[in-house]
Amino acid sequence: MRCNLRSSHNARWLPLLGALCLCVEAAAHGGVSSEDDLCIIQIDFFRAHFTIYQPETRANKEYCEDIPDVTDTVFVLDYLHNSLKEMPLDFRIIRDITDLGRFAKWEDIAQIEDLDRETVFYQPPVKRPNAVFTVEYTFEEPGNYIGIVTTKHPTKDKIYRAVFPFEVGGTGFGYLPLFIGLVILVQINYWVMSGGFARWRAKAARMR
Repeated sequence: MRCNLRSSHNARWLPLLGALCLCVEAAAHGGVSSEDDLCIIQIDFFRAHFTIYQPETRANKEYCEDIPDVTDTVFVLDYLHNSLKEMPLDFRIIRDITDLGRFAKWEDIAQIEDLDRETVFYQPPVKRPNAVFTVEYTFEEPGNYIGIVTTKHPTKDKIYRAVFPFEVGGTGFGYLPLFIGLVILVQINYWVMSGGFARWRAKAARMR
């Protein structure tokens, strides 16, 4: 998403609009980014193509994060680093109780007292020598969830994680209505500052 902030009449709104643009772009992806029309998940410096399918209701349609239906769901990671084939990955889905939505990070999740209690799905660590990691889970209710992918360095005491908040069975609009509302507000401000409102009032007065 690109944001046009060029108009000098909108200068007073630039900090707010610019901040919201960054929030919208960041919120649109969480731990997953879009690159060359492909979804990429970043597990520290490791990367993988990331795709979600809902075959029972959406056939072969691909999703990056938010998914429309409460149904059987397939998560696929296609490794982009060969070293991931030698590293066991685990995959966890928890209910989002952080109240942070798409801004949730691992530091926030680490504060949850009983992670297992909030976990709706867990795939224990497993190696995928064919470089494709696939898990399947049937969601039972709509809501906000957080996916967590974890792996360990094969020889060093290092842990790598990816955290991606997502919504199931929602509208998928996210922060879009807020962004549209602010754009409308900026346009009204431009209309007023450029004299459009005054011209409209003068014209209305002449027509009385």
